[in-house]
Amino acid sequence: MRHYARRRGCGGGSVAVLAHILHAYAGAGDEVIFAWRSFEAYPILSAIAGAQAVRVPLDADARHDLDAMAAAVTDRTKVILVCSPNNPTGPAVHTGEFADFMSRVPSHVVVVLDEAYGEYSRDPQAVRGAELLAQHPNLLVLRTFSKAYGLAGMRVGYAVGAPALLAPIRAVVTPFSITEPAQSAAIASLDAVDELLDRVDVTARERERVLAGVRELGWRAPDSDGNFVWLPAGDQTADVVAALGALSTPILVRPFVGEGVRITIGTPDENGALLAALPKPADA
Repeated sequence: MRHYARRRGCGGGSVAVLAHILHAYAGAGDEVIFAWRSFEAYPILSAIAGAQAVRVPLDADARHDLDAMAAAVTDRTKVILVCSPNNPTGPAVHTGEFADFMSRVPSHVVVVLDEAYGEYSRDPQAVRGAELLAQHPNLLVLRTFSKAYGLAGMRVGYAVGAPALLAPIRAVVTPFSITEPAQSAAIASLDAVDELLDRVDVTARERERVLAGVRELGWRAPDSDGNFVWLPAGDQTADVVAALGALSTPILVRPFVGEGVRITIGTPDENGALLAALPKPADA
């Protein structure tokens, strides 16, 4: 624990920590590469830092195309963001492909492995960032207490990496950005690991049930390692959201208009209601 404590940088949620990373390492004239679609804050935070966002399309299975991302690196590239499991589509990046990717990225480019949903991962091939830090001094692993730990409103996140890589980030962190109640809640949650794991296990099992159910309806949903399932609804996205929202007890999902719908996994009863009400794809 002491070893890793010297290698962490904390902030008001992982989004804030990422903003500090980009502020420290990217600016006007620089490029930030990430997959798309991925976490919607990536282009926003890149623009705030003054950098140009370089979006690399996901592959046909809604996964990161790491070959294309490596090929997109230029002399202006300063930071690459890799989201695993990917929000909002769900698939995790695999260890082997990530190792090959890192071998192709110049050592001066900072790679951020965003594992905000890492606790939910059950894919045995999924990359585990903490295990790779010693091999890659340009790697930062981003984690949060907002998802599996249930502390979204408390805003506690952190980055793990080499001390030399963290030093410029700590220099730009907003002072007093983590409140005392948030610190106390995060520390208390670390003492409730068994409860956390039980809760995550239930979510993972329900995720597989929901994934099987939406596929039975005809949706071509990709594998997911997060606490959500992605429907590539395309032009049908608005119709799906409207149908679920018009129920006597509305079901709220996260739409990405023209692209798809992210369904967050709820309780077994909530998930059952979703599957009973979810429209079939137009081409089913």
